[in-house]
Amino acid sequence: MDFATCSIGDLDRASGAMLDDLPFGVIGFDAAGTVNFYSATESRLAGLSPEKVVGKHLFSVVAPCMNNFMVAQRYEDEPELDATIDYVLTLRMRPTPVKLRMLRSASAARRYLLVQR
Repeated sequence: MDFATCSIGDLDRASGAMLDDLPFGVIGFDAAGTVNFYSATESRLAGLSPEKVVGKHLFSVVAPCMNNFMVAQRYEDEPELDATIDYVLTLRMRPTPVKLRMLRSASAARRYLLVQR
């Protein structure tokens, strides 16, 4: 599975183990913003265990540095979203340039945020 081309369907069909093995981070969350999947890769690179993240609000608790118009607001405003942006993560780490891929579909229960470092 490729960061730039995978679809929500691809991610939904993949097992947790398959998502854990990807070379980029995968965060799955519901319409309320509650994290329901946090990949092993993202855990290792961000330094946060899934136990501390799953069940928490992504944009207010886990990654408040993304609670802005460039990331969080797009999930609210766009019922169909597939966008990639350059971003700098700043919370709990020194500034880290990444690519974020934001995925949302009105027909899918889970939304995804992919993080490529």
